[in-house]
Amino acid sequence: MSEQLAGKVAIITGAAGGQGAAEAKLFVERGAKVLITDFNDELGEKTAAELGENALFAHHDVSSEEDWAAVVEKAIEAFGTIDILVNNAGILKMAPIEEIDAAGFDRIMAVNVRGAFLGIKAVLPTLKTKGGSIVNISSLAGMQGQPYATAYSASKYAVRGLTKSAALELGRYGIRVNSVHPGTIATPMTMANLRDLDAPFPLAAMNRIGTPADIAPLVAFLASDESTYITGEEHVVDGGSLAGQSAQFMDTLMSQQG
Repeated sequence: MSEQLAGKVAIITGAAGGQGAAEAKLFVERGAKVLITDFNDELGEKTAAELGENALFAHHDVSSEEDWAAVVEKAIEAFGTIDILVNNAGILKMAPIEEIDAAGFDRIMAVNVRGAFLGIKAVLPTLKTKGGSIVNISSLAGMQGQPYATAYSASKYAVRGLTKSAALELGRYGIRVNSVHPGTIATPMTMANLRDLDAPFPLAAMNRIGTPADIAPLVAFLASDESTYITGEEHVVDGGSLAGQSAQFMDTLMSQQG
């Protein structure tokens, strides 16, 4: 078993289930102690219990400064320090522009962008004393536009910019800040918008939807001391979606036109 994260303490937001839970599980397996945070108390407590004594759960609204202060205090009280922050929490609502109201737009920005910003601010007093790693989970929708996800795409582009600016400002303290940009990943959030997660997925070169297990190893690498000269970068994990139109997509298109 890898000891890639031995001795590290991490906060992972939105980690009661889905991608965050997969990250927390891998972190613990690789030697880290993890504070899992989420608004879903029942699932969060269950996930932490399954991971054993090196994982704890805290209720958390990432858009709340008060909640962030409590989360940081709990991590330090339980584990002594903080080395890693994974801003994983995010929400998605697919809808045409005409159907998105200001309140819905603001809610997505509050969780996806404000939450990451407040997280960075909250851990800085600890990380500035010794360095550390911040990993912001953006999206493929933060690398290219996505129809029916205007607010979500805007928020994920914002996370990308937040990451670069923070990396430039905080590098002098030995703090690295990177963004991860998953493509379509099989999580509870995407299941609400996709009918069949096991069907072929011609938008990706790999012709399948990704899984949380496809993302977690990259997040662990960026959190670890194996990536000490990597900061301010975008790391895309999308099965080749951003590369261009896949062969299977073009085959389908040509057959329809033929």
